[in-house]
Amino acid sequence: MGLIHIEMFATLDLVGQAPGGPEEDPEGFSFGGWQAPLIDETTGAQILAAYEGTDALLLGRRTYDIFAAYWPHQEGGQDNEIATLFNKVPKYVASRGNPDLPWAGSTQLGPDLSAAVREIRDRHENVKVVGSLNFVQTLLREKLFDRLDLWVHPIVLGVGKKVFDDGAVPTNLTLVEPPIAVPNGTVYLRYGLAEGTPETGDMTADR
Repeated sequence: MGLIHIEMFATLDLVGQAPGGPEEDPEGFSFGGWQAPLIDETTGAQILAAYEGTDALLLGRRTYDIFAAYWPHQEGGQDNEIATLFNKVPKYVASRGNPDLPWAGSTQLGPDLSAAVREIRDRHENVKVVGSLNFVQTLLREKLFDRLDLWVHPIVLGVGKKVFDDGAVPTNLTLVEPPIAVPNGTVYLRYGLAEGTPETGDMTADR
């Protein structure tokens, strides 16, 4: 059985909306593309390393459309390694409609999300969920993931869609490897889904 990895880029106040560009998710949000000024060679190398071994992509419809319009045309350029990987592996798309899926290797998920994710996990070893914030929030609520790879960037926006929205559910996570910090202040955190729900206690007990 494989693993479902959520790869999420967020600000220090955990805004995950439109990191890649102004047109990604512009409605009511003026900071589209906030991640671009924070990408340098060190960060780019760490991000590239995080995708090693990926054998499938699991995407929401909006992110799929953005990727399908971009990545098929990037092989041979400066993003060749990511482009070659993304173009090669199967793409699974969550959508309530009947979308056109022109990117080679693309398949729409069935209506039963839990069953579809379980089937993908059984079929692949290392499935990456990239971007797709609305879809990610569903996966987090339903606990349909195994790893949450969170890139936290040293900026605060104060507005925008958060990684954990109002529908987030109590969940235990465990750190699966030491955090990685790059010189620009970005920190890479890798968590695994753990059993149970958060416990409470009394800090004044036995004092």
